[in-house]
Amino acid sequence: MLKTKILLVDDDPNIRQLVNLYLVREGFEVEMAERGDEALKKVLASPPNLMLLDVMLPGMDGWQVLRETRKTSNVPIIMLTAKDETFDKVLGLELGADDYIAKPFDMKELVARIKAVIRRYQAPEPAEGNKALSFPGLTVNISQYTVNYMGKELEMPPKELELLNFLASHPNQVFTREQLLEQVWGYDYFGDSRTVDVHVKRLREKLTEGEKLGWQIKTVWGVGYKFEVK
Repeated sequence: MLKTKILLVDDDPNIRQLVNLYLVREGFEVEMAERGDEALKKVLASPPNLMLLDVMLPGMDGWQVLRETRKTSNVPIIMLTAKDETFDKVLGLELGADDYIAKPFDMKELVARIKAVIRRYQAPEPAEGNKALSFPGLTVNISQYTVNYMGKELEMPPKELELLNFLASHPNQVFTREQLLEQVWGYDYFGDSRTVDVHVKRLREKLTEGEKLGWQIKTVWGVGYKFEVK
């Protein structure tokens, strides 16, 4: 059985050594990088199962690495940040980070977060039968993890697709952010409800013509979101 491969990116050799020892003991395969530009080359050449990415790096900072990686890859990314650094959680989510953890962190918590993020990226086994949802100009097939929009297949990260599928499976039903986190991300998610806002924003940017076609992801102010079908 292949081991889960983690790319650990941090310019502090002590942190790299400590985290590497713990992750290897937990059964992970670990590759390391100390510079941002080096990390970007590694993640694009041989994508890991997950990248632990420090914010402050020489060569290219963590934000730049995250931004460039997300142009071509959906590899799960957990951002590492020092406690006294100003870390914009919403910016991290906007750029495509999956989670974040502040140093000094507890190793058990780090491993729990790694496992939780990786679980969220593992597509469930397709159920029997056709699970496609169809609306004018839009087809969401959770069995095949595909979205067809205006006659073209959209590239979409797993969580965006799962959020769209969940909302579209319950047309005109309103869900709070907390309900969506529970249903789509699961109980073991460590982030906050703004994660939902970020993913809804990304979906709206991709599904720009929905309202004209008779459906849209609508904000219900003070409550949450719904997939409105007219």
